[in-house]
Amino acid sequence: MAYTIAFFGSKPYDEASFNEKNSEYGFELRYYKGHLNLNNVILTQGVDAVCIFVNDTADAEVIRQMAANGVKLLALRCAGYNNVDLKAAAENGITVVRVPAYSPYAVAEYTVALMLSLNRKIPRATWRTRDGNFSLHGLLGFDMYGKTAGIIGTGKIAKKLITILRGFGMNILAYDLYPDYNFAREHQVVYTTLDELYHSSDIISLHCPLTEQTKYLINDYSIGKMKDGVMIINTGRGQLIHTNALIEGLKNKKIGSAGLDVYEEESEYFYEDQSDKIIDDDTLARLLSFNNVIVTSHQAFFTREALANIAATTLLNIKDFMEHKKLENEVKL
Repeated sequence: MAYTIAFFGSKPYDEASFNEKNSEYGFELRYYKGHLNLNNVILTQGVDAVCIFVNDTADAEVIRQMAANGVKLLALRCAGYNNVDLKAAAENGITVVRVPAYSPYAVAEYTVALMLSLNRKIPRATWRTRDGNFSLHGLLGFDMYGKTAGIIGTGKIAKKLITILRGFGMNILAYDLYPDYNFAREHQVVYTTLDELYHSSDIISLHCPLTEQTKYLINDYSIGKMKDGVMIINTGRGQLIHTNALIEGLKNKKIGSAGLDVYEEESEYFYEDQSDKIIDDDTLARLLSFNNVIVTSHQAFFTREALANIAATTLLNIKDFMEHKKLENEVKL
């Protein structure tokens, strides 16, 4: 019998990319639109592996039931794993693998797109001209050249971003628990403290993982240390920012603009068409009301190349597990 994989939270583009790559493997792929949770974990009966994305729930009880259903492998088709109870997985004999980097270029380039769109007010300009308003009032931006970008976390995505921003002639401050000083010397990056980064940066971009230490890294206290009019960009994880603190910073003009491709309560909305409904999340609705805020639906990764890489790495992870090979992308406690 073919090795069976259940996909949760699947979309047509997931199915297209995985079906194409699966022609090399011959797995049996089962696609479910719903996000994995306690209500649908019964669908994992009779499958060998489960594949999930960022808004699926793999808490202790879901993992326990998956294990009872005979699941041995949980394959994340994303880099983050904060939605997985790793302790429960280990206790129940479920191996966890992920896709650590599917396209750092995609996310880095999208981050720059948010910066430029906010700085030059491109969405506002587009709305105006569609209505026949060609006034420049309120559209004033600034030269990126010579400004300082503060990059929190300097992994693969951040490094691609830094090379782009250096091409603009920007100064780069960076913070990371594990600095890459060779990269810093080569690209004229200055590693510094968080306080100095907050104090000196015109633009702050978040690229660190979500952990207990980084949860709500951007809060009332840290915002108070920032330059007046700072731009904040988040293409990482929603809970890196305390959203109510961000809103207060926007209201009192401490924060000049914000570009958010993630939101801390995004699982109820992102990746779904909600256009025929009223948004009952007051915090999200408030964010969407600011003309100096761009919110997008966790799409920074979304390129053809990234989808192909996700499918390739995920299926290879599963094949390696099936053949008892060393798992290059295993996630452990």
